[in-house]
Amino acid sequence: MDEREILKEFGNNLRAERHRLGLSQEKLADLAGLSYGQVIGTIERGEVNTSLLAIISLLKALDIDFDKLYDRHKH
Repeated sequence: MDEREILKEFGNNLRAERHRLGLSQEKLADLAGLSYGQVIGTIERGEVNTSLLAIISLLKALDIDFDKLYDRHKH
């Protein structure tokens, strides 16, 4: 699996979890302490390779484990 596919999978799973909780991109960004909601959109579309610190903040904001956003066992 190439980098682009990994970023897309991660982003799709992030979007699914955000929708599951009924959060807007802006609300999730606020909960995660990220600067603005647009950054969430770029992550969800797989356009950026976001930082580890941002990923950890998102996991905490969504109250989920990393495996929910990326299934490392199937790659």
